[in-house]
Amino acid sequence: MLSFVNDYCEGAHQEILEKLTEINFEKQAGYMGSRYCESAAEKIRAAISCPNAEVFFLTGGTQTNQLAIDTLLKPYEGVVATRTGHVEAHESGAIEFTGHKVLTIPSHNGKMDAGELHEYVKKYYGDESWDHIVTPGMVYISQPTELGTLYTREELAAIRKVCDEYRMPLYMDGARLAEALAADETLTLSDYALLTDAFYIGGTKCGALFGEALVFTKGNMPERFLSRVKQHGALLAKGWIVAVQYDVMFTDDLYIRGGRNAVEKAAVIKKALKEKGYEFYVDSPTNQIFVVMDKSRAEALSEKVNYTLWEDIGDSRVVIRFVTSWATGEADVKALTEVL
Repeated sequence: MLSFVNDYCEGAHQEILEKLTEINFEKQAGYMGSRYCESAAEKIRAAISCPNAEVFFLTGGTQTNQLAIDTLLKPYEGVVATRTGHVEAHESGAIEFTGHKVLTIPSHNGKMDAGELHEYVKKYYGDESWDHIVTPGMVYISQPTELGTLYTREELAAIRKVCDEYRMPLYMDGARLAEALAADETLTLSDYALLTDAFYIGGTKCGALFGEALVFTKGNMPERFLSRVKQHGALLAKGWIVAVQYDVMFTDDLYIRGGRNAVEKAAVIKKALKEKGYEFYVDSPTNQIFVVMDKSRAEALSEKVNYTLWEDIGDSRVVIRFVTSWATGEADVKALTEVL
Protein backbone atom coordinates (compact mmCIF):
# COMPACT_ATOMS: atom_id res chain seq x y z
CA MET A 1 0.00 0.00 0.00
CA LEU A 2 1.12 3.51 -0.79
CA SER A 3 0.65 5.94 2.09
CA PHE A 4 -0.12 9.63 1.73
CA VAL A 5 -2.36 9.84 4.78
CA ASN A 6 -0.26 12.23 6.89
CA ASP A 7 3.18 13.74 7.47
CA TYR A 8 3.98 12.03 10.76
CA CYS A 9 3.88 8.34 9.82
CA GLU A 10 7.66 8.11 9.36
CA GLY A 11 10.21 8.28 12.18
CA ALA A 12 12.69 11.13 11.89
CA HIS A 13 15.44 12.67 9.79
CA GLN A 14 18.47 10.40 9.68
CA GLU A 15 20.64 13.21 11.08
CA ILE A 16 18.43 13.35 14.18
CA LEU A 17 18.67 9.62 14.77
CA GLU A 18 22.43 9.73 14.34
CA LYS A 19 22.76 12.54 16.89
CA LEU A 20 20.55 10.78 19.41
CA THR A 21 22.60 7.61 18.99
CA GLU A 22 25.84 9.57 19.37
CA ILE A 23 24.83 11.12 22.72
CA ASN A 24 22.73 8.22 23.95
CA PHE A 25 24.92 7.47 26.97
CA GLU A 26 25.66 11.06 27.93
CA LYS A 27 24.18 12.07 31.26
CA GLN A 28 21.69 14.91 30.70
CA ALA A 29 20.01 17.26 33.14
CA GLY A 30 16.28 16.63 33.34
CA TYR A 31 13.32 18.65 32.11
CA MET A 32 14.68 21.87 30.52
CA GLY A 33 18.08 21.93 32.22
CA SER A 34 20.21 20.27 29.56
CA ARG A 35 22.82 22.21 27.60
CA TYR A 36 21.04 21.02 24.47
CA CYS A 37 17.94 22.96 25.52
CA GLU A 38 19.91 26.20 25.63
CA SER A 39 21.84 25.40 22.45
CA ALA A 40 18.65 24.71 20.49
CA ALA A 41 16.95 27.79 21.96
CA GLU A 42 19.89 29.97 20.91
CA LYS A 43 19.75 28.63 17.37
CA ILE A 44 16.03 29.37 17.22
CA ARG A 45 16.56 32.90 18.58
CA ALA A 46 19.14 33.49 15.86
CA ALA A 47 16.85 32.07 13.17
CA ILE A 48 13.95 34.32 14.17
CA SER A 49 16.15 37.41 14.76
CA CYS A 50 14.75 37.75 18.28
CA PRO A 51 17.58 37.49 20.84
CA ASN A 52 15.22 37.86 23.80
CA ALA A 53 12.72 35.23 22.68
CA GLU A 54 11.72 32.64 25.28
CA VAL A 55 11.65 29.08 23.96
CA PHE A 56 10.07 26.04 25.58
CA PHE A 57 10.20 22.50 24.16
CA LEU A 58 6.95 20.55 24.42
CA THR A 59 5.60 17.15 23.54
CA GLY A 60 2.96 17.63 20.84
CA GLY A 61 0.73 20.07 19.02
CA THR A 62 -2.45 19.69 21.09
CA GLN A 63 -0.55 20.17 24.37
CA THR A 64 1.25 23.18 22.91
CA ASN A 65 -1.93 24.87 21.71
CA GLN A 66 -3.71 24.12 24.97
CA LEU A 67 -0.87 25.46 27.09
CA ALA A 68 -0.31 28.63 25.07
CA ILE A 69 -4.00 29.49 25.00
CA ASP A 70 -4.75 28.56 28.61
CA THR A 71 -1.79 30.45 30.07
CA LEU A 72 -2.15 33.57 27.93
CA LEU A 73 -5.88 33.96 28.60
CA LYS A 74 -7.60 35.27 31.70
CA PRO A 75 -10.18 32.91 33.26
CA TYR A 76 -13.15 34.71 31.68
CA GLU A 77 -11.67 34.96 28.18
CA GLY A 78 -11.94 32.81 25.05
CA VAL A 79 -9.87 32.47 21.90
CA VAL A 80 -11.09 33.57 18.45
CA ALA A 81 -10.49 31.07 15.63
CA THR A 82 -12.04 30.21 12.29
CA ARG A 83 -14.56 27.39 12.09
CA THR A 84 -11.96 25.24 10.36
CA GLY A 85 -9.23 26.11 12.88
CA HIS A 86 -7.43 23.11 14.35
CA VAL A 87 -8.33 24.01 17.95
CA GLU A 88 -12.01 24.07 16.95
CA ALA A 89 -12.19 21.11 14.61
CA HIS A 90 -9.55 18.56 15.60
CA GLU A 91 -8.55 18.74 19.27
CA SER A 92 -11.47 17.03 21.02
CA GLY A 93 -12.40 20.13 22.99
CA ALA A 94 -8.90 20.43 24.53
CA ILE A 95 -9.26 24.21 24.82
CA GLU A 96 -12.73 24.03 26.37
CA PHE A 97 -11.36 21.40 28.78
CA THR A 98 -9.24 24.18 30.35
CA GLY A 99 -12.32 26.37 30.84
CA HIS A 100 -11.84 28.61 27.81
CA LYS A 101 -14.27 28.79 24.91
CA VAL A 102 -13.26 28.73 21.25
CA LEU A 103 -15.10 31.64 19.64
CA THR A 104 -15.54 30.98 15.93
CA ILE A 105 -15.83 33.25 12.92
CA PRO A 106 -16.10 32.27 9.23
CA SER A 107 -13.31 30.54 7.36
CA HIS A 108 -12.26 31.53 3.86
CA ASN A 109 -10.27 28.64 2.40
CA GLY A 110 -9.06 28.06 5.93
CA LYS A 111 -8.12 31.69 6.57
CA MET A 112 -9.41 34.37 8.91
CA ASP A 113 -10.51 37.72 7.48
CA ALA A 114 -9.23 40.71 9.47
CA GLY A 115 -12.37 42.73 8.71
CA GLU A 116 -14.63 40.02 10.08
CA LEU A 117 -12.40 39.66 13.13
CA HIS A 118 -12.64 43.39 13.77
CA GLU A 119 -16.41 43.34 13.36
CA TYR A 120 -16.72 40.40 15.77
CA VAL A 121 -14.70 42.05 18.55
CA LYS A 122 -16.28 45.46 17.96
CA LYS A 123 -19.73 43.91 18.23
CA TYR A 124 -18.76 42.24 21.49
CA TYR A 125 -17.68 45.50 23.13
CA GLY A 126 -20.71 47.27 21.68
CA ASP A 127 -23.07 44.93 23.53
CA GLU A 128 -24.32 46.46 26.79
CA SER A 129 -24.20 42.97 28.34
CA TRP A 130 -20.59 42.32 27.34
CA ASP A 131 -19.65 41.53 30.95
CA HIS A 132 -21.98 38.52 30.73
CA ILE A 133 -20.43 37.14 27.55
CA VAL A 134 -17.15 35.28 27.02
CA THR A 135 -14.54 37.92 26.20
CA PRO A 136 -12.49 37.53 23.00
CA GLY A 137 -9.09 37.52 24.69
CA MET A 138 -6.72 36.32 21.98
CA VAL A 139 -6.62 35.20 18.36
CA TYR A 140 -5.57 31.78 17.05
CA ILE A 141 -4.39 31.19 13.48
CA SER A 142 -2.23 28.53 11.87
CA GLN A 143 0.35 28.79 9.11
CA PRO A 144 -0.34 26.86 6.94
CA THR A 145 -4.05 26.71 7.66
CA GLU A 146 -5.97 23.49 8.20
CA LEU A 147 -6.59 23.46 4.43
CA GLY A 148 -2.94 23.96 3.53
CA THR A 149 -3.42 27.56 2.42
CA LEU A 150 -1.13 30.41 3.43
CA TYR A 151 -1.64 33.87 4.88
CA THR A 152 0.16 36.63 3.03
CA ARG A 153 2.23 39.22 4.88
CA GLU A 154 -0.54 41.78 4.30
CA GLU A 155 -3.21 39.48 5.72
CA LEU A 156 -1.13 38.76 8.81
CA ALA A 157 -0.40 42.47 9.30
CA ALA A 158 -4.13 43.26 9.09
CA ILE A 159 -4.96 40.66 11.76
CA ARG A 160 -2.07 41.97 13.87
CA LYS A 161 -3.55 45.48 13.63
CA VAL A 162 -6.89 44.30 15.03
CA CYS A 163 -5.12 42.44 17.83
CA ASP A 164 -3.19 45.58 18.74
CA GLU A 165 -6.33 47.71 18.73
CA TYR A 166 -8.08 45.43 21.21
CA ARG A 167 -4.94 44.32 23.09
CA MET A 168 -5.35 40.67 22.18
CA PRO A 169 -2.30 38.40 21.78
CA LEU A 170 -1.92 36.83 18.35
CA TYR A 171 -0.94 33.18 18.58
CA MET A 172 0.13 31.10 15.57
CA ASP A 173 0.05 27.31 15.34
CA GLY A 174 3.07 26.26 13.27
CA ALA A 175 2.54 22.50 13.13
CA ARG A 176 3.58 22.54 9.45
CA LEU A 177 5.64 25.72 9.54
CA ALA A 178 8.51 24.09 7.61
CA GLU A 179 6.19 23.69 4.63
CA ALA A 180 4.96 27.29 4.92
CA LEU A 181 8.55 28.55 4.87
CA ALA A 182 9.31 26.39 1.83
CA ALA A 183 6.16 27.35 -0.10
CA ASP A 184 6.47 31.12 0.45
CA GLU A 185 10.04 32.25 0.92
CA THR A 186 8.98 35.91 1.13
CA LEU A 187 7.88 35.26 4.71
CA THR A 188 10.62 34.20 7.11
CA LEU A 189 10.77 33.01 10.69
CA SER A 190 11.79 36.54 11.63
CA ASP A 191 8.57 37.86 10.10
CA TYR A 192 6.46 35.42 12.09
CA ALA A 193 8.29 36.37 15.28
CA LEU A 194 7.61 40.03 14.59
CA LEU A 195 3.95 39.63 13.66
CA THR A 196 2.91 37.31 16.50
CA ASP A 197 3.04 37.34 20.29
CA ALA A 198 3.66 33.61 20.44
CA PHE A 199 3.96 30.81 17.92
CA TYR A 200 5.30 27.32 17.71
CA ILE A 201 7.76 25.78 15.33
CA GLY A 202 6.36 22.36 14.50
CA GLY A 203 8.56 19.30 14.87
CA THR A 204 6.20 16.30 14.90
CA LYS A 205 4.98 16.95 11.34
CA CYS A 206 8.30 18.35 10.12
CA GLY A 207 10.80 15.53 10.58
CA ALA A 208 11.23 15.14 14.34
CA LEU A 209 10.34 11.98 16.22
CA PHE A 210 8.01 14.17 18.28
CA GLY A 211 7.95 17.58 19.90
CA GLU A 212 7.26 21.26 19.27
CA ALA A 213 9.13 24.46 20.11
CA LEU A 214 6.86 27.11 21.62
CA VAL A 215 8.26 30.63 21.23
CA PHE A 216 7.18 33.75 23.11
CA THR A 217 8.46 36.77 21.21
CA LYS A 218 7.47 39.77 23.30
CA GLY A 219 8.90 38.96 26.75
CA ASN A 220 5.51 37.51 27.54
CA MET A 221 6.09 33.94 28.62
CA PRO A 222 3.51 33.38 31.39
CA GLU A 223 4.85 33.35 34.94
CA ARG A 224 5.89 29.96 36.32
CA PHE A 225 5.44 28.47 32.87
CA LEU A 226 7.34 25.26 33.68
CA SER A 227 4.95 24.65 36.57
CA ARG A 228 1.98 25.25 34.29
CA VAL A 229 3.40 22.82 31.74
CA LYS A 230 3.70 20.17 34.45
CA GLN A 231 0.13 20.81 35.60
CA HIS A 232 -0.98 20.03 32.04
CA GLY A 233 0.97 16.77 32.03
CA ALA A 234 3.15 18.00 29.17
CA LEU A 235 6.54 18.20 30.87
CA LEU A 236 9.00 15.51 29.83
CA ALA A 237 11.66 14.40 32.30
CA LYS A 238 13.77 13.75 29.20
CA GLY A 239 12.87 17.11 27.69
CA TRP A 240 16.36 17.32 26.26
CA ILE A 241 15.37 14.73 23.63
CA VAL A 242 13.08 17.30 21.99
CA ALA A 243 15.76 19.99 22.26
CA VAL A 244 18.43 17.80 20.63
CA GLN A 245 16.14 17.29 17.66
CA TYR A 246 15.72 21.05 17.21
CA ASP A 247 19.44 21.55 17.67
CA VAL A 248 19.93 19.27 14.67
CA MET A 249 17.03 20.66 12.60
CA PHE A 250 18.37 24.19 13.00
CA THR A 251 21.84 23.17 11.83
CA ASP A 252 22.60 23.33 8.09
CA ASP A 253 18.99 24.29 7.28
CA LEU A 254 17.69 20.77 7.86
CA TYR A 255 14.32 22.14 8.97
CA ILE A 256 13.67 24.05 5.77
CA ARG A 257 15.14 21.28 3.62
CA GLY A 258 12.58 18.85 4.98
CA GLY A 259 9.74 21.27 4.30
CA ARG A 260 11.03 21.91 0.80
CA ASN A 261 10.99 18.20 -0.03
CA ALA A 262 7.36 17.89 1.11
CA VAL A 263 6.26 20.92 -0.93
CA GLU A 264 8.17 19.91 -4.06
CA LYS A 265 6.76 16.38 -4.02
CA ALA A 266 3.24 17.72 -3.50
CA ALA A 267 3.69 20.04 -6.50
CA VAL A 268 4.53 17.06 -8.72
CA ILE A 269 1.38 15.24 -7.60
CA LYS A 270 -0.75 18.36 -8.10
CA LYS A 271 0.60 18.79 -11.62
CA ALA A 272 -0.27 15.18 -12.46
CA LEU A 273 -3.76 15.58 -11.02
CA LYS A 274 -4.36 18.74 -13.07
CA GLU A 275 -3.22 16.98 -16.24
CA LYS A 276 -5.63 14.12 -15.53
CA GLY A 277 -8.55 16.51 -15.02
CA TYR A 278 -9.13 16.06 -11.30
CA GLU A 279 -11.00 18.78 -9.40
CA PHE A 280 -9.40 20.43 -6.37
CA TYR A 281 -11.41 21.31 -3.27
CA VAL A 282 -8.98 24.11 -2.41
CA ASP A 283 -5.78 25.34 -4.05
CA SER A 284 -3.13 24.56 -1.46
CA PRO A 285 0.49 25.56 -2.19
CA THR A 286 1.89 23.44 0.65
CA ASN A 287 2.02 19.68 1.27
CA GLN A 288 -1.69 18.96 1.65
CA ILE A 289 -3.64 18.19 -1.52
CA PHE A 290 -7.45 18.15 -1.39
CA VAL A 291 -9.15 16.38 -4.30
CA VAL A 292 -12.85 16.01 -5.14
CA MET A 293 -13.68 12.48 -6.24
CA ASP A 294 -16.68 10.22 -6.82
CA LYS A 295 -17.22 7.90 -3.87
CA SER A 296 -16.86 4.81 -6.04
CA ARG A 297 -13.54 6.00 -7.41
CA ALA A 298 -12.32 6.96 -3.93
CA GLU A 299 -13.24 3.50 -2.63
CA ALA A 300 -11.37 1.84 -5.49
CA LEU A 301 -8.36 4.06 -4.82
CA SER A 302 -8.37 3.10 -1.12
CA GLU A 303 -7.45 -0.47 -2.12
CA LYS A 304 -4.07 0.80 -3.27
CA VAL A 305 -3.46 4.08 -1.44
CA ASN A 306 -3.90 5.21 2.16
CA TYR A 307 -5.32 8.74 2.21
CA THR A 308 -7.57 10.81 4.48
CA LEU A 309 -11.29 10.94 3.75
CA TRP A 310 -11.79 14.63 4.47
CA GLU A 311 -15.45 15.44 3.81
CA ASP A 312 -18.61 14.15 2.12
CA ILE A 313 -19.88 17.01 -0.05
CA GLY A 314 -22.98 15.26 -1.41
CA ASP A 315 -23.95 14.16 -4.92
CA SER A 316 -21.98 10.94 -4.33
CA ARG A 317 -18.76 12.97 -4.09
CA VAL A 318 -16.17 13.21 -1.35
CA VAL A 319 -13.06 15.24 -0.65
CA ILE A 320 -9.94 13.18 -0.03
CA ARG A 321 -6.56 14.44 1.14
CA PHE A 322 -3.06 13.40 0.13
CA VAL A 323 -0.18 14.58 2.33
CA THR A 324 3.51 14.49 1.47
CA SER A 325 6.33 14.78 4.00
CA TRP A 326 10.03 15.39 4.52
CA ALA A 327 10.53 11.69 3.73
CA THR A 328 8.40 11.35 0.59
CA GLY A 329 10.52 9.95 -2.21
CA GLU A 330 10.34 10.21 -5.99
CA ALA A 331 9.36 6.54 -6.22
CA ASP A 332 6.35 7.17 -3.95
CA VAL A 333 5.20 10.07 -6.10
CA LYS A 334 5.66 8.15 -9.34
CA ALA A 335 3.70 5.18 -8.00
CA LEU A 336 0.83 7.41 -6.87
CA THR A 337 0.57 9.23 -10.18
CA GLU A 338 0.50 5.91 -12.01
CA VAL A 339 -2.37 4.68 -9.83
CA LEU A 340 -4.26 7.94 -10.39
